[in-house]
Amino acid sequence: MSKKSWIRALCALAVLGLIAAACGDDDTDDDATATVAETATTTTAPAPDPEPAPDPDPEPADEPAPADEPETTEAPADTGDEEMADDSLVLAGVCPDPLVIQTDWFPESEHGALYQLVGSDYMIDADNQWTSGSLMAGDVDTGVDIQIRAGGPAIGFASGSSHIYVDDNITLAYVSIDQAIIRNRETPTMSVAAPLEKNPQIIQWDPESHPDIKTIADIGEAGLTVNVFAGGTFIDVFVNEGVLSADQIDPSYDGAPSRFITEGGAIAQQGFASESPYSYEVVYEEWAKPIAFELIHDAGLRIYSQTLSIRTGDLDSLRPCLERFVPIVQQAVVDFATDPDRANAIIVDAVETIDSFWVYPPELADFSVQAQKDYGLVGNGPDDTVGNMDESRIAEVIAKIIAAGFDVDPSMQPGDIVTNEFIDESIGF
Repeated sequence: MSKKSWIRALCALAVLGLIAAACGDDDTDDDATATVAETATTTTAPAPDPEPAPDPDPEPADEPAPADEPETTEAPADTGDEEMADDSLVLAGVCPDPLVIQTDWFPESEHGALYQLVGSDYMIDADNQWTSGSLMAGDVDTGVDIQIRAGGPAIGFASGSSHIYVDDNITLAYVSIDQAIIRNRETPTMSVAAPLEKNPQIIQWDPESHPDIKTIADIGEAGLTVNVFAGGTFIDVFVNEGVLSADQIDPSYDGAPSRFITEGGAIAQQGFASESPYSYEVVYEEWAKPIAFELIHDAGLRIYSQTLSIRTGDLDSLRPCLERFVPIVQQAVVDFATDPDRANAIIVDAVETIDSFWVYPPELADFSVQAQKDYGLVGNGPDDTVGNMDESRIAEVIAKIIAAGFDVDPSMQPGDIVTNEFIDESIGF
């Protein structure tokens, strides 16, 4: 059983346009898009310290080695098998093996809960951009492997909700709630857990050039140009609600920092709370100062991003697996936020081994974890539980998306796209 450099000197600025996809896919187009973040309050980010599926088989035969062995990195194997102390942590014979999860971008700390589950016997397939290893629940080996697949360029920039229908081996995929709403007719998905409580996406501006701007609504009143990716849900919603005006929107953003820097902060731009403040202050030497921002979430579009989702039709067959796996994921969310070093090391190792244009140094991984906690991107919902989804919040998003003119079934209910059935309400921060 298989147990498995700043971005290359901007690599190509056009390629950097893909970075925003990293933290969530809010686009309505399967071709390279990024989701919006639901977020914290307007913030001038402090400078970070640069130092700081087939039927399950409990005993599958070894897979034959491929003709051309992909480049891999292997960590030392665990010394000895952990004794199963709780049947609820045993996934062998209950879940697909390997349990395959399709993410939305290269490995990054926003995916930390997943990498928290990867055992020390992990291997990285550089060609396919997969990280595989024993699926661990804390110190307990669950008896199956986990395979975490990179998204974005690795899958032709397809959305999670569409790609899960292309590859039957995928058990769960990252799907943002707006994506699930808009694509429900063509590729219906069911979200079973939300590792992130708030979407990391932001609109940023230069606080020196615009000291009176505190919110996205202030940007609207000031008439600043807002440079964004084309096709993003949040822009249509904000224009429909009058937060921004259509003549402010420039949908030519390619993810690169060049225009924002060249114009000296004369414009506003989309970004991510868990990456942009660090990059603009530390990485982009031509800027090298704080940015200010507001989370899309705090501006009124409270999307759950990067939810773990299945094909809706698989709900019954995967129910026994999800009953055990979802609480394991919930605990991993808490464990990663508490002690992220090991999982972050795997994430950094994976990015280095894949060796593409995406660069993810340890300092950025550390910044991301702190930003997730500081801005409430990770945490409990309105109750004491992590990972569950508030249906009233989802109903509000459905209504906003319909009002913005998207082709959505007007009778859609939150229960059509999410379920808290498998959530353990005792697990939280």
